[in-house]
Amino acid sequence: MKRNVYLDLKTLKDAREIFFKRWESRKSLPEIIDVDHSLGRVTAEPVFARLSAPSYHAAAMDGIAVRAEDTYDTTEKNPKTLKIGKDALWSNTGQPLPKDYNAIIMVEKLHQIDEETIEIMSPAYPWQNIRKVGEDIVATQLLLPQNHMIRPYDMGALISAGIIRISVRRRPVVTIIPTGTELVSLRDIGENMDSLSEGQIIESNSVTLSALVAESHGIPVVKGIIPDNMESIRNALISASESEADMIIINAGSSAGSKDYTAGIIAELGIVHVHGVAMMPGKPTILGEINDKPVIGNPGYTVSAVLSFDQFVKPLLHSMQDIRLKNRKTIAVQPSRNIPSKLGTEEFLRVNIGSVGGKMVATPLPRAAGSVTTLTRAEGIIRIPALSEGITQEEEVEAELLVDDEELKNTIVIIGSHDITLDIISDEIRKEGKDIRVSSGNVGSLGGLMAIKKGVCHLGGSHLLDEETGEYNLSYIRKYLKGIKVSLFHLVMRDQGLIVKKGNPKGIKGVEDLLREDISFMNRQAGSGTRILFDYKLKQSGYAPSQIKGYDHEEYTHMAVAVDVLSGAADCGMGIYAAAKALDLEFIPIVREQYDLIIPSEHLKNQNIAELIKTIGTDSFRKRVTGLGGYDPSKSGDLWVELG
Repeated sequence: MKRNVYLDLKTLKDAREIFFKRWESRKSLPEIIDVDHSLGRVTAEPVFARLSAPSYHAAAMDGIAVRAEDTYDTTEKNPKTLKIGKDALWSNTGQPLPKDYNAIIMVEKLHQIDEETIEIMSPAYPWQNIRKVGEDIVATQLLLPQNHMIRPYDMGALISAGIIRISVRRRPVVTIIPTGTELVSLRDIGENMDSLSEGQIIESNSVTLSALVAESHGIPVVKGIIPDNMESIRNALISASESEADMIIINAGSSAGSKDYTAGIIAELGIVHVHGVAMMPGKPTILGEINDKPVIGNPGYTVSAVLSFDQFVKPLLHSMQDIRLKNRKTIAVQPSRNIPSKLGTEEFLRVNIGSVGGKMVATPLPRAAGSVTTLTRAEGIIRIPALSEGITQEEEVEAELLVDDEELKNTIVIIGSHDITLDIISDEIRKEGKDIRVSSGNVGSLGGLMAIKKGVCHLGGSHLLDEETGEYNLSYIRKYLKGIKVSLFHLVMRDQGLIVKKGNPKGIKGVEDLLREDISFMNRQAGSGTRILFDYKLKQSGYAPSQIKGYDHEEYTHMAVAVDVLSGAADCGMGIYAAAKALDLEFIPIVREQYDLIIPSEHLKNQNIAELIKTIGTDSFRKRVTGLGGYDPSKSGDLWVELG
């Protein structure tokens, strides 16, 4: 099957210039709507007041209306009495000022002698406590300019000025077409997830894209899933281009695979301006047009789809409605480790950000274009230029913030070994109403020690076994953290072992079986405590790494290893029992190990760290951890040693 190729990959800058130049003059047509439905809409023309507000002289206070000149000789020593009906009239806030009267004296300043007689102690002056005609709005004055986004108080002003209906920019209609034979709608599945067949994927991008369109003040219209079939895709694009849509997003099918037909069909029906943008994620983006309507071929991977939307669809929707596109706030950050990048491609790297020792530290999240959780977890995005091969941990770089910068002050940065209980810590803290975020970078136990040494995290998770003493973590801390005072807190004891498929079809019983030719193994990365433990067990058994098929294949988390076993990418992997249980896999126990939190003692005075330590010692936390299986949290939160 013939494959498409990116014949002319454009830089992000060039692609944006080509695309926006084509549509820069395209504006949404005006429509007339009721003012009470105008929140967030953009005025299509200037709005002038029909009425003055107030439209009559009105009392601004409760009190009595008087003729100011009748009160001029009044003092505390020479009070004056006024007769109701002759010298004064009662008047409430908002009531019209009685004819021939020109001031209001507040009720608090009055002394009522009887039903008809009022005593005053000070004079009034003309127009005292009176709202004059047009004090707020004068008929014919400009209320709102064109291209103004209407706010709640604008709506009140419009009504006060007698404006009932208003001309606004029509919200652009965006047709979203999800494609992919492997996709199924959640509505079709309902609650029965067991009906999802192997090879089927729940279509979710249209939900995300719809929300992004609505957030950009557009109207999303989602079509049914279109299979990877040229005729079906062609018909869907023709139908969308002939509809009321102002813009079309066709999701997936934009890459260079044998069934990625989108670019060819757009070229057949209209024009392809760009196919392939030097950005990562988002490279397969197509920018074209059909029937004088912009068509965006949006990549299928979720992160790619979102970033492509952010760079092309969102700015165009704002431009069509004359809405100013606000730039994200940026902040200077220091990466927690070196970050290599591909030369020639601008990369959008999702990161966690936290304040450590007075500096903002950015911890990279996984780069996979399909990892939507990197967006839900990210606090920021670092843009690595196309002409850069990456950034070093000594550099200070700019990060675009995805959260309020106040939240960064309450982010706890944990770097080190992966453990499922770290997610529970975060949730337990938030459950108590504490506005504290937990950011974890999974780089292995040794990586965590190095991060502590460089001062780029608040604490590290570690389970490093000393082969000679049988102790955990202490010898490594003495070796790598000389001169740094640290406190070790128990987190959990946990079961490590071999994760195998349900039913253990290959009859794996222990490490010795990994030498078999029919067994493929998935390892953890070098420097992780699990890798060190596995190497120790190999050495104990007298086996060499070269004897194990797949020893050099690495993952960074226990759950990733378990997923590899579940999917068939490996027959076996080293990991914790909780990961096997979570995916309903079999587990062959090898050892119960100690997992600790290593905290530089200087951070113990940090209120957020104190809250974390308190949380892991609670019954609620321990109960949840025990429920995962393979854990003993009975000593969690206990300080067991200080070093340095």
